[in-house]
Amino acid sequence: MNNQALIPGSQIIPGSLSAIARHQNQSLAQSWLSVEVLLIVDVSGSMLSPDAPGGRKRYDVAVEELKRLQAEMPGKIGVVAFSDSVQFCPSGHPTGSFGNTNMAHALEFVKPADDTGVKFILISDGVPDSEEKTLSVARTFKTHIDTIYIGPERDQGGREFLKRLAETSGGQFVQSEKIAELAAPVLKLLESARR
Repeated sequence: MNNQALIPGSQIIPGSLSAIARHQNQSLAQSWLSVEVLLIVDVSGSMLSPDAPGGRKRYDVAVEELKRLQAEMPGKIGVVAFSDSVQFCPSGHPTGSFGNTNMAHALEFVKPADDTGVKFILISDGVPDSEEKTLSVARTFKTHIDTIYIGPERDQGGREFLKRLAETSGGQFVQSEKIAELAAPVLKLLESARR
């Protein structure tokens, strides 16, 4: 397999925090002040499944959707990618090892932004490595954690877990109509939060 297809380059997505910082001659810390939502994106191995529209990988479609969102909401979206490890992605392009699904670690990573006015939306196509630990971390959050399921219809386990995760924190659960499509459900959650 060609590793270059799996590991994104260092491109900066228009509307991302890095792009805004460069455009406005700011530091990343300054650009962070305008963030309204932190998208916590699953980049585990299952995201390489080629079952998204057109036979494309879930990951590739998700990256396109993130580009669209950042163009529509420049400087308002922070991106965190998780798999075996967790990485803040100021370029707006989620990177990862395409390994396991360490969702608990991802929540621990974003915990410092809890109760700061930033909305959390966790996006995944399956169950975490440890359901119990993930739910335990979620219970410590003051901010609701919304979840979006972007996996196959037949995977009851992933969908049901993300519903429980949202309920645990008082958040909302949304299922993407097509595998890996994010823009519509993210915008739906943001609209409901503004009401």
